[in-house]
Amino acid sequence: MKKFHAKKTVLCRALLLGALAVTATFGSLPAVSAAPASDKPVQATFQEEKLDMTNEWDKVFPQSEKVSHEKVTFHNRYGITLAADVYKPKDAAQDAKLAAIAVAGPFGAVKEQSSGLYAQTMAERGFLAIAFDPSFTGESGGNVRDVASLDINTEDFSAAVDYLSNREDVDADRIGIIGICGWGGIAINDAAMDTRVKATVATTMYDMHRVTANGYFDANDNEEDRYATKKALNDQRTIDYKNGTYAKAGGVIDPLPEDAPQFVKDYHAYYKTERGYHARSVNSNDGWNKTSALSLYNTPILAYADEIRTPVLVIHGENAHSRYFSEAAYEKLTSGKYAANKELLIVPGASHTDLYDTAKIPFDKITAFFAANLK
Repeated sequence: MKKFHAKKTVLCRALLLGALAVTATFGSLPAVSAAPASDKPVQATFQEEKLDMTNEWDKVFPQSEKVSHEKVTFHNRYGITLAADVYKPKDAAQDAKLAAIAVAGPFGAVKEQSSGLYAQTMAERGFLAIAFDPSFTGESGGNVRDVASLDINTEDFSAAVDYLSNREDVDADRIGIIGICGWGGIAINDAAMDTRVKATVATTMYDMHRVTANGYFDANDNEEDRYATKKALNDQRTIDYKNGTYAKAGGVIDPLPEDAPQFVKDYHAYYKTERGYHARSVNSNDGWNKTSALSLYNTPILAYADEIRTPVLVIHGENAHSRYFSEAAYEKLTSGKYAANKELLIVPGASHTDLYDTAKIPFDKITAFFAANLK
């Protein structure tokens, strides 16, 4: 039994690695004058990186005839240029200002996978929606590839709100976000920070901090296990720096061991088959840089979830291995004085990946939620 448990722990950890307000007061500082005062406002300028984006339809889902599609770029506060697909209902009035939704996830996926499907479907239902590639992944910029950061990725969501707020066909007071899988937790984190986000959906979510620090099902929630993993990852940093490259964690395990847990089989069935495989997807290929997990240890993204004043809908599958993340998030969301507009929806019979791309995704509920809260 111990041998099986050890093998399962190694397998789960491999999957995790693969699929993985500070307020400053400066009033007392002396003023510095390097040049004569000017009446003209000082503005920072930013030059977006030119991205190499394909114009072909290379999504894992069919293109809808009901919406228009265009490729766009925008940038975040860290200077990273992000690639996105914009989906807009074709029957929208030319001068209409639409409610808009930014979509990202799953963790280690690209906009041509689940997030694009969600965005296109929401556009079919009357919203302007964008699906974007996170920093360092897919068609987005960032010199080091396949790196995750809960800080930078939260900023990616807010950067999408920046972009949407400045589109002439968007009502800046009616912007929501959808986060899938690991991006569900990131969406909640962004809603706790960005007051422009008027409604949030977190679906089939992971808390990437918790699963990294504690392991799957909190099986490694002890100092010794955390220390051993961090030591191995920091040793890897030394090797990476010496080699001038970054070792990869391997993505979703392939081929599958016969005794793989069901949720690992579910990931394989999405990321490694025609159903969901994509050439730019982190999970479909060589995975994250091994050392990406380090920063996730110290970033408790749900710390202020109870202070979110705007509505949040948390959705999870009844049979999903990850259900405990959503239930814990909902408990945190409803632990304060803003509990009334928070909701947890458990989808009967659904697994974790069923909410990536199947008919079990409750799009009617999601549509009603945004229609009620982006008005």
